[in-house]
Amino acid sequence: MAKTFKITIDGTPYEAHEGKTLLQVMRKNGIQVPTLCYHEALQPIGACKLCGVEVLGRSGKPKILLSCVIKAREGLAVRTKGERVEKARHLAFHHLLAMAPQSGRIRELAETYGVSLGPVADGCIRCRLCIGVCKEIVGVGALRLADRGGHRFIVPIEGVCIGCSTCVNICPTGAIHMKDEGDLRTISIRDEVISINKLERCEACGRFFASRKFMKHVEKQTTDHAAVKEHHLYCQSCAKLFSNRIRSSKRFPRRG
Repeated sequence: MAKTFKITIDGTPYEAHEGKTLLQVMRKNGIQVPTLCYHEALQPIGACKLCGVEVLGRSGKPKILLSCVIKAREGLAVRTKGERVEKARHLAFHHLLAMAPQSGRIRELAETYGVSLGPVADGCIRCRLCIGVCKEIVGVGALRLADRGGHRFIVPIEGVCIGCSTCVNICPTGAIHMKDEGDLRTISIRDEVISINKLERCEACGRFFASRKFMKHVEKQTTDHAAVKEHHLYCQSCAKLFSNRIRSSKRFPRRG
């Protein structure tokens, strides 16, 4: 018959069988601590470091030890909460997140145990270049910085984006994406759509090339400009081609 010990967990006495780990004792008694690398069918390896608890050592000095590894022994005094435990758990979660930044499981578990891991990794470094260029250069102001759940995110202002893709081009990390499918252009950040805009077709080659809202915006901004004679819906390639032909015809006029 296995020998039994008396241990205390968070001030409450429990009975533990010889050879059992502290984690096994806690689970048997409904006391939960986070774990990711533990499986009851395998030998514990203590890789994730999440199951750390505070244990009074033989010297009486508290230490953080991994409950999946440490074996129960007579008189063991354990705390699953407190400043030291929270600090160790916080460090363990952040270490895991650094290796697997997109893991929803890590974030879900951290939230369960009240550990804040900061904003979800989305490629955005909050440099605000997209906000600046949209407001100061394009003159639209379709993006802003907003607080969501205690974290700051670049978010769209609904219905304002004209689909010019300037924010896509200026983003230093590629966090803002553009996708043209047929006559529609979708611009998004993370899994959030900034805008879906209709595209205009080039009058010369027939290729979809720019959003309708953007072309109207350009027309409005340049209508009173002295150098603008007539607005055409030409893509960049065709506009360049026609411009070169005009220059050539002026340089080498046809003879009648």
